Amino acid sequence: MAKTQLDKEEVKAMLLLAADRIITAEPELSEADRNLGDGDHGLGMQRGMTAVKEKLNAGDAESIDKSFSNTGMAMMSSMGGASGAIFGTFFRNGGKALTGKETLDAAGLAAFLRAGVDGVKSRGGAAVGDKTVVDAMEPAAVKAAEAATQSLPEAITAVAAAAEAGLEASKALVAKFGRAKTLGEGCIGFPDAGAMSVTVIINAFKDYITA
Repeated sequence: MAKTQLDKEEVKAMLLLAADRIITAEPELSEADRNLGDGDHGLGMQRGMTAVKEKLNAGDAESIDKSFSNTGMAMMSSMGGASGAIFGTFFRNGGKALTGKETLDAAGLAAFLRAGVDGVKSRGGAAVGDKTVVDAMEPAAVKAAEAATQSLPEAITAVAAAAEAGLEASKALVAKFGRAKTLGEGCIGFPDAGAMSVTVIINAFKDYITA
């Protein structure tokens, strides 16, 4: 039965599902990164989410914001590099926006995504159209804001579709950051691996909430 709001234990379970999905998706994420970069994105995300599972399973869920923030800290400390900083910032900043919340609803989802992507944009300087994680994150955050008064299942379904559309749109872009930048038009036709990770995570959220 679909969940209209999540308590702290359910948020923890949702994050653990996202971690498992990323770990399973490592081959696809690595392949995507080999097309544009040095091919280590999938392994880095797998390592980060393995650390997330260890962190979250080490004790009871303290609070909703702590589960998100702990996810970010585990990724940042275990991954290193750009992806560790990006996803660590996303989860940590998003978690701070939920401080004091007893449950996660559509409005909370919107607050999490907006704070998370704003943190990423501030840290890395990327915008929509630069062929980065922001191409999936920003449409997701915009859609979440539009759906903030809807039910959580309705909101996350719309958010996941927006993230997927952003990922698809990234295929047509020329990269402006990272190693892919050196490929010029040679990177057209391939999705950004980081944006692909975003969609894996958000789709896991959707599957947990709508199950």
